[in-house]
Amino acid sequence: MNRYLTFSLAISVTLNTLAIPSRAANRPHAGTDSQNPVVWTNDDLARLHSLGLISIVGQIDEEKPKSASLPVRYVRKQDPEWYVEQAARLRDELEHRQAQLREYRRRLEDAQSLRETTGGINLDEGDIGITPEASIEILQQRVNETQTELDELEDLARRNDIPPGTLRGQ
Repeated sequence: MNRYLTFSLAISVTLNTLAIPSRAANRPHAGTDSQNPVVWTNDDLARLHSLGLISIVGQIDEEKPKSASLPVRYVRKQDPEWYVEQAARLRDELEHRQAQLREYRRRLEDAQSLRETTGGINLDEGDIGITPEASIEILQQRVNETQTELDELEDLARRNDIPPGTLRGQ
């Protein structure tokens, strides 16, 4: 019985809602009450604004002085001087690593041929391999890593439209 009462109540509320016309539908809509279009002037808007009836969004205050151009944010990867500095640092590091490798190979050849050597191989340096060949591989890997960094810097410069001669100091 309770279900039947709830169901009939829901149906009667629905029918009443549909049967009663909405008052908003019978009222004239904004802008349709008159057939003549209204043209608003700047004076009309200023008068309504001063009364607090409307709010004008995006109004530019002409009293404030217009600033010059906004300061341009420094973008390091767009600066050719940054590329020159990075390339010079990597070239110096590459030269140093190649010199280390050449010196190590020269000393190793001297030791293998039993020539008289003034220096020796510094076994106290870090990352020295177990065998002389492993040490050469480690030094060669360092040279290759530095060369790869320099190549990546050149690619980055190319993508950022830096002239190719800039990295070479031209």
